[in-house]
Amino acid sequence: MVKSTSKDTQALFHSLRSAYAATPTNLKIIDLYVVFSVFTALIQVVYMAVVGSFPFNSFLSGVLSCIGTAVLAVCLRIQVNKENKEFKDLPPERAFADFVLCNLVLHLVIMNFLG
Repeated sequence: MVKSTSKDTQALFHSLRSAYAATPTNLKIIDLYVVFSVFTALIQVVYMAVVGSFPFNSFLSGVLSCIGTAVLAVCLRIQVNKENKEFKDLPPERAFADFVLCNLVLHLVIMNFLG
């Protein structure tokens, strides 16, 4: 039972790795940015758990900034992906401009929340 589960897990990871190898480079860069944003949010949560949350607004601002940026990057990835038929008429430059504008608005709100 355990041996077949480990073989199934290895086969799953192998199929995921081979499927991801066919992903275009620009989508891999966006994926790396999403992972970085989520990892940064996790570091902030661990820091708050260890040290404390004295300026709680700062903690919330940092975590919400990271998570919001990750969500916007996922939206960018969906729009830039050539295999997505919904956004086939949307040029990648327009999608990136939307991403930058939404990030600007997000961070203005975050800066306002800091107090």
